[in-house]
Amino acid sequence: MTCSRQFSWVSSARSDAGRVRDHNEDACLQQPERGCWAIADGMGGHAVGDLASGLIVDALSRLAAPEDLAGRLADASECLLGVNQQLREEAARRQVTVIGSTIVALFACDDHCGYLWAGDSRLYLYRQGRLQQLTRDHSQLEELKALGHLTEEEALNHPAQHLITRAVGATSQLELDSNTITVVDGDMFLLCSDGLSNELDAHELQAALTVADCDAACETLVEAALARGGRDNITAVVVRAEDTYASDKTLLNPSP
Repeated sequence: MTCSRQFSWVSSARSDAGRVRDHNEDACLQQPERGCWAIADGMGGHAVGDLASGLIVDALSRLAAPEDLAGRLADASECLLGVNQQLREEAARRQVTVIGSTIVALFACDDHCGYLWAGDSRLYLYRQGRLQQLTRDHSQLEELKALGHLTEEEALNHPAQHLITRAVGATSQLELDSNTITVVDGDMFLLCSDGLSNELDAHELQAALTVADCDAACETLVEAALARGGRDNITAVVVRAEDTYASDKTLLNPSP
C-alpha cells in the first residue's frame, strides 16, 4: 500500500505541566505533512523522565518517510528499540533503576492509519458521533480488570492506578503493540497522556471533539483537565482526516 495524497491532515497539540508538578515530563510530536504524531510521557517518580520522552520524540521526528504503512510501523518500532537500549545504558551510567517513558504514535498513509504504543498513553478515534479507545493500557489495573478482579468503578481510585507494565526504557526487551485502521473523511484522532485521561471521562473527551476543530478541541481538553486539578502533566494531540476527493464533505462530526 503506497502512500498517496487522497487524504490531507490537520492537527493541533498542547502540553502543560499541570497545577501540581513543577516541570513537564511529557513530550509530543505533530508532523501532519509527514503523517506522524506521538506522545511520550516520562515515567513519574523516576529519574529524568523528561530526558526519556524527549529522546523518543526526537528519534521519531527524524525517521525517514517510507512509501507504505508497514514500513512506517516497522521503522518506528526499530527506532524505539534503539531508544530503549539507549535509555537502559543511560540509567546504568547514572546508577538509577529506570529512565523510561510511555509512547503512543500514529502514522497516516493514504486511507489507512497505523499506531503503536507501550504504557498508558492513549489513542482514541471519534467517528460519526462515537468515541472509541483504540489502545489498551499496559497497566496493572487493566490486567486486574481483564482477569475480572476489578470493576471499572473500583479501578477509578485504586492505589495501583499509576503502575504501568510496559514502557520504553523499563526492561531490556521492549514490547510494543500495534494495529491499523481504515480512515474515512472527518475522522478525529486524540492522542493523550494519562494526565488528561485520568481527569476527564469518555463523555467529556467526546464532547470536546464534536467541534471538528483541532485547535479548539486541544484547548478545551487541556483547560478542562487543569480545571479538575491538573494533578499530572497534561498533553493532547488532536488530528483530523480530510478526504480531498470526497463528494459529500464532512463539515462536522456530529453527536448522535
